[in-house]
Amino acid sequence: MPEIKKIGVLTGGGDSSGLNAAIRGVVMRAADYGYEVLGIHDGWAGLINADAAPLGIDDVREILSHGGTVLGTSRTNPFKKEEDVVKCIENVKKLGLDAVVAIGGDDTLGVANKLTGRGVPCVGVPKTMDNDVSGTDYCIGFDTAVTVAVDAVERLRDTARSHRRIMVLEVMGRDAGWVALVTAMAGGADWVLIPEVEPDLDAMCNHLRNLRASGKKYGVVVVSEGVKLPGVSEEPTGDVDAFGHVRLGLRGVGHAVGNEIEKRTGIQTRVAVIGHIQRGGSPTVNDRFYATRLGMAAVDLVSRGEFGKMPAFAGGEIRVVDLATAVGKTKSVPESLYKEAMALFK
Repeated sequence: MPEIKKIGVLTGGGDSSGLNAAIRGVVMRAADYGYEVLGIHDGWAGLINADAAPLGIDDVREILSHGGTVLGTSRTNPFKKEEDVVKCIENVKKLGLDAVVAIGGDDTLGVANKLTGRGVPCVGVPKTMDNDVSGTDYCIGFDTAVTVAVDAVERLRDTARSHRRIMVLEVMGRDAGWVALVTAMAGGADWVLIPEVEPDLDAMCNHLRNLRASGKKYGVVVVSEGVKLPGVSEEPTGDVDAFGHVRLGLRGVGHAVGNEIEKRTGIQTRVAVIGHIQRGGSPTVNDRFYATRLGMAAVDLVSRGEFGKMPAFAGGEIRVVDLATAVGKTKSVPESLYKEAMALFK
């Protein structure tokens, strides 16, 4: 294996809390090996444009508790145009990089996997507040996102109780309902709708009516933005990113659910969509701790020449996963966990 002297690190896709902790982990561990680190700006766009700057220990000392990413990010897909792929390959040489650490979700990791196949040594780090990257129990940003969402549930419960109404909370989650399900269970919600399970609006409304009849005059329903409902369009109506993803927040699924509840039950219903609030803010302890460890482990992989792979958590321990087996798949909420959640709605 050629000697490693300089590595690049980038963050791609949507931002989430914990990214800076991972960046810090990369830089700190790189120092142990004597590696120079270049921070690549704005995700893969930075590699296409050779936009990078040295990143040292002094640059990352104070970023652990900061939300977002000091490197910037973008939803750039170099594989949309072959010329951009060529630029990435050329700029790795131009910048003198011996490896690239790519922190991101399925799209970012997919690019890292493809670039590795084109001769660019890449290591991935799983990040997505949706927690749906395959091959790992934990993704950077998830814990902070559900902490924010649970806080929203508790606040909405207060106003629901005061007005004796139903509050619907729409949370992020394109193809997997991890954020919605964990929020509902940890926040004590009265129902949850997730993309993995066809919504039974009759059962939900019957449950809310029964709660009211039993003396509980209010309720909170958590809905994942990716839930498919009759009458809610699946066609792109707004911006589509470089990976073909439509902005789901424009679908208005939370409002559609709220309208159905009010129409079917006659109970006054209001809707809250917290959207990007789930992405920002100081990361939780878990997102600091686990993101730091993943960043450090990524550099360990570089040192061993294990490219085309990513560190992942399984049962609380770090293991190594091939990017080729992790990307292109969605880690869905298992039916058993969904049934556990449903058992709480009494």
